[in-house]
Amino acid sequence: MQTITLNINGAAVTATVDPRTLLVHLLRDELRLTGTHVGCDTSQCGACTVHLDGVAVKACAVLAVQAEGAEVVTIEGIGSAEQLHPMQAAFREHHGLQCGFCTPGMIMAGIDMVRRHGTELDEPTVRAELEGNLCRCTGYHNIVLAIMAGARDMGTRDMAALPAAAE
Repeated sequence: MQTITLNINGAAVTATVDPRTLLVHLLRDELRLTGTHVGCDTSQCGACTVHLDGVAVKACAVLAVQAEGAEVVTIEGIGSAEQLHPMQAAFREHHGLQCGFCTPGMIMAGIDMVRRHGTELDEPTVRAELEGNLCRCTGYHNIVLAIMAGARDMGTRDMAALPAAAE
C-alpha cells in the first residue's frame, strides 16, 4: 500500500492505495465522487474524463499514485446546483444529454477544448475532439451544439464568479 496526497476539487486529500489502483476507482470507490463514470475500463469511451493539473485525462488510464501531488477536478468540482458551470448549463439548454451516462466526461472534455482552442469552437473541431468520447444515445448533434454554446458562454460569463477549479 502507498499513501498519496492530492488536491481534489479544491480540497487536500490523503489516501492509502494499492499501487495498482486506478484514479477512477480512487475517485468513485474510495472518495464517493461517482460523477466520474466507469464505462469501459480501457480508455475507449471517455466517461471517466477528469482534469489532472488542468488537462483532460481518462481516469481509467491513470494510476492513483501517478496523481500524487496533483490537482484533480471532477464533474463535482466545476459547478453547483445553484450555479452550473457554463458548459453544464449549455448541455441542459441544448439537450446535450439523453441517458446522461457519458455527460460528465463530455462536459469535462468540452471544458478542456475551450482551454486548448478558445471560446470560438467550430463544429469540425468539436467533432474531431470528441473522437475519444462515446455516446450511445444522442447521435452527438446536440452534444456538439452544447459544447459550442458552452464555449461561447465561458467567454462571456464572469468566470471569476465560478469555483476556482472551473477556470
